Amino acid sequence: MKNRTMHVIVTAAIALAVSGIARADKDDNKKECSEATLSGLYIFNASGFNIVGGVAQPKAVVEFIRFNGDGSLTVPAATASINGVVMRSPAHGTGTYTVGADCTGSLTFGPPGPVFDLFLSSKGSEVYMIQIAPGSPVMQGIVEKLSN
Repeated sequence: MKNRTMHVIVTAAIALAVSGIARADKDDNKKECSEATLSGLYIFNASGFNIVGGVAQPKAVVEFIRFNGDGSLTVPAATASINGVVMRSPAHGTGTYTVGADCTGSLTFGPPGPVFDLFLSSKGSEVYMIQIAPGSPVMQGIVEKLSN
């Protein structure tokens, strides 16, 4: 009787665990993104290099980005250090972004300004960004959601 009860408990636990894994896997593989996936206040932390006269100069940026869920964004605050020179950007910078159903997209600060490729988690809580364009600085970073 004791062995049978233990066998039933172990079997039930395995069944529940497997069904939970199957559901999580199904949800993780479901990628349906759009501009609305990015909505709220995020923090961007990036580093890289500017190339000046063939010489790499270190660069780091930390900024808040407010994604409006409609392809537009504002930058409430930003600080950059380029080769040790610290600059603070005035609040209310602007930009635009696009997001495809495959959770990839692009972002442009400005205009005109730096252009980035975006790679989103399916729920938009994290975004990986890399600066692109021929001759552009080398910079990549992570954007994390702070609030709605």
